[in-house]
Order: sequence, then C-alpha cells, then structure tokens
Amino acid sequence: PHRDFLPRGSGIVTRRPLILQLIFSKTEYAEFLHCKSKKFTDFDEVRQEIEAETDRVTGTNKGISPVPINLRVYSPHVLNLTLIDLPGITKVPVGDQPQDIEYQIRDMILQFIGRESSLILAVTPANMDLANSDALKMAKEVDPQGLRTIGVITKLDLMDEGTDARDVLENKLLPLRRGYIGVVNRSQKDIDGKKDIRAALAAERKFFLSHPAYRHMADRMGTPHLQRVLNQQLTNHIRETLPSLRSKLQSQLLSLEKEVEEYKNFRPDDPTRKTKALLQMVQQFGVDFEKRIEGSGDQVDTLELSGGARINRIFHERFPFELVKMEFDEKDLRREISYAIKNIHGVRTGLFTPDLAFEAIVKKQVVKLKEPCLKCVDLVIQELINTVRQCTSKLGSYPRLREETERIVTTHIREREGKTKDQVGGWGRAAGSRSQSPPLHPEAPTHDPRA
Repeated sequence: PHRDFLPRGSGIVTRRPLILQLIFSKTEYAEFLHCKSKKFTDFDEVRQEIEAETDRVTGTNKGISPVPINLRVYSPHVLNLTLIDLPGITKVPVGDQPQDIEYQIRDMILQFIGRESSLILAVTPANMDLANSDALKMAKEVDPQGLRTIGVITKLDLMDEGTDARDVLENKLLPLRRGYIGVVNRSQKDIDGKKDIRAALAAERKFFLSHPAYRHMADRMGTPHLQRVLNQQLTNHIRETLPSLRSKLQSQLLSLEKEVEEYKNFRPDDPTRKTKALLQMVQQFGVDFEKRIEGSGDQVDTLELSGGARINRIFHERFPFELVKMEFDEKDLRREISYAIKNIHGVRTGLFTPDLAFEAIVKKQVVKLKEPCLKCVDLVIQELINTVRQCTSKLGSYPRLREETERIVTTHIREREGKTKDQVGGWGRAAGSRSQSPPLHPEAPTHDPRA
C-alpha cells in the first residue's frame, strides 16, 4: 500500500522543515520525536499532527520557523532513506509573514543544503524556464560543480503542446553530475478527489511510455525510479563521506579525552591554576588591546570605528580641522613682523632679517597651536581608556580583576598624559620666556612695504 500523509494545498504549506526518516521494518507505523510515546497507524492522523505541530510553533496565519519536525515512518514497503522537506521560496509575504520572508526562507534552506554531507534534491516544474529555477540557483550557490545535486522535473504533463523537456532530462541543457529525473505527480484535483496513489503511478508510467519525447528513457523516469536512485545515491554518498566524518569525529574525541584527562585531577583551589588563569587573562587583555590599536584583530568591527582607527581619525581629521579653524590675519602678522624687525634694529638699519625677530614671531605663532594640541591629546587619551574598557569586558566573570586591571592601565595612561602635555606645553613656555625676545611696540608706525 502507498501512504499519503504530507500536507498539500495552495500557497506555502511547508512552514517548518520536516525531517522524514523512512525505515524498512516488518510492521508499519509512524512516530514523531515530539510525541515519541505514541505510534501512529492511521496516516491521516499523521497529516493532522504535522499541521497541528506546524501551527503550534508558527501560528495559524502562514508564519514560518526553522525548528524542524522529526517524523519516522517504519514500513515493509520503503527503502531506507532520510529526506528533509523544506519550504518553497515565496516572494510576496502573506498573513503573518514578515516583509523579509523570502530571505528568511533562503537562510533556512541554505542551513540544510550548505552542508557538504547532504544531497540536494532541486525540484523544478517543467512549465517554467529552467534557467530561472530558484531551486537550481540556490543549489548552484553551495554546489557550483553540481556534484551533489539531483534535478527533479515535475509537471511534465502540463507543458505547452509541441514543447518538451527532453534536453533537460538528457542532461544536456544545464548538466548535473547526478542528472535529472522526470515525474508526474497527482494534481490538486486528484488529491482533493482522493485519487489512489497506485492509480497515479500507473498513469505516470503510461505517460512516459506513450510520450514520443520520453518513451526511449521511460525506465529512467517516474517516482519509483526516483526512489531507487535516491536510495542508491544516498547510500553511495554516505559511503564516500563516512571516512572523513569518522576521522573528524575521532580527532574531536581525542581532543575531548585529552581535556577530560586534564580535568580529572582538577582542584578548584589549586593556587598554581589560579595564577596560570590570572596570567592568561592578563596576557589576553594585552593581546586584545594591542590588536585593537594596531588593527590586526581576529574579529573586525564592521559597524563603527574603534581603537586605533579612531585615534588615526583624530590625528588625520580632527586635529587638522582644529588647525584650519584657527583665526589668522595676514595683515596683522605682516605688521608684527615689521615691528619686530624694527625693534631689533633699534636706531640702526639693516639689510637682513635678524634671527631674534624670526624666533619671536615663530614662537608667538607656535603658542597658538598649544590649545588644539592639548585637545588632541585629550581625545586620544579618552579613546585609549574606552579601548581598555572594551578589552576588559572579557574579564566580566571576575569583577575585581577587571576593576584592578582597568585602574592600573588607566593610571599608567594618565601618567603618560601628564608627560605628553608637559612636552606640548613646553613649546609655549619656551616661546614666552625668552628674555632676548623684543617687546612688540604698541605704537610702532604702520606697515612698511619694504619689510
């Protein structure tokens, strides 16, 4: 007997992934992981349970969820096979579906088909252009060589008269290593009229045998052939991927056993372990801080600038901007230069500009740079302290260690701040305390063009 238990209908029906395990057994029944104690023998009840379990998580108004439903079907009439039924890609949100429903479904599908160990069953209706198939496009994203994709072409009986999918089914149009299989399923009218599946399979067989474009490959078409191919290819695929999976699991097991061995003799109060943990955390803090400043972090922040990048911006954008903002009157400067030269010469006249006059004018201009320089230092210090706080976030489990680390490093930064500001301020003091610098006479004559 053939069983019909998957929900069918218009619009988006599969709203959660359904992991369906077909298991060969002498008796026939089904069981769900979410109610393992109950064995279903009536497959209409299985359909109702799938619908109820879908609504329980997603609501009754077309919402979706990536949480799978796990169903096992035991039967003497099946080949061992595990299938994952995923939602079809929908473009326009309906009901409770969010605006980004298409992207949510794409992400959900990619979670499953992206795994190297899975085979992809790309189902495309024959009455649409194969080049526009969403299923084949997504399969190509994760399997560009077509090595683990099996193409399934449905609705071959609905193609326009005079057209056929022969080139596709012969694997000539968009070749896949595992090829394409054509099927003719029951229509929605057949399902509503409860058309027997056996009769549907007989009609499908007759269609392929009688169609002039497909009769030469009728033995490689149809649902029973698809079932056999899936069983065979999945078995082969498992055989191919098993060695690498086994070695990966063995290496993980060895790693875990080594870790278990380390913790067997673990004593929480062992002072050497505490010291080691403390040193590791402090060392990690130093590495994190350096990476944030130097810009070689493992995790690059794509949302905002931080650490060294912000300091770089202070030096190359903020500081030059503050300098440009400084008020500067060329006429006044020329007049000051003229006064300085004349005051240095006194009653004498000279051909050359005296060094003392040059120093006096330059130092007076340098003093004006003091304020933006000190402001720049403040901005850099603030950014360094912010970076310290970001790096100590990993020490959140140890609040006292975090507090002490922040205190020590911040104190050191403040000490360096004082020395830096002394250096910056030193220019101003040197410029203003030269005894040789002549006073700029307030009543000197107006600007001399010869100066």
